Amino acid sequence: MSHILHKLGPVAGATQKRKRIGRGEGSGHGGTATKGHKGDQSRSGYRVKRGFEGGQMPLQRRIPKFGFRNPFRTEYFPLNLSRISVLLEKHPDLQTLTPEWLYEKGIVKKKNLPIKILAKGELARPITIHAHRFSQTALAAIEKAGGKAVSLTT
Repeated sequence: MSHILHKLGPVAGATQKRKRIGRGEGSGHGGTATKGHKGDQSRSGYRVKRGFEGGQMPLQRRIPKFGFRNPFRTEYFPLNLSRISVLLEKHPDLQTLTPEWLYEKGIVKKKNLPIKILAKGELARPITIHAHRFSQTALAAIEKAGGKAVSLTT
């Protein structure tokens, strides 16, 4: 068997000779060296610019631009009073609501995300809420229920 191994090679037609460009007219690839006459692509150092679509108006110029995304915007985790009242029903012994407790229970997924209390819903009983921000109507609703809102600085 070992006497046949040295005769192994690629299947017929699987390999082709390398196209040797710019080696004279006799090679069939001389003259313009397969680059055609004139134009960008015939020059050395030619590279297609990113987004170039052959002279057609490129996509990034066809699409309308509008709006602005502030890179310095502070994103808050919104927490409605209705959600807090559900938590109060589940945990009747809860007196103080803190961001740490919310993170511990898995309500807030990102640990360092500041919390903003919003006014959708009502509170059934008084509770002390520690949060980074409160909407004006949420503050009024918390105080109406006899609770206390403690603002944390971010």
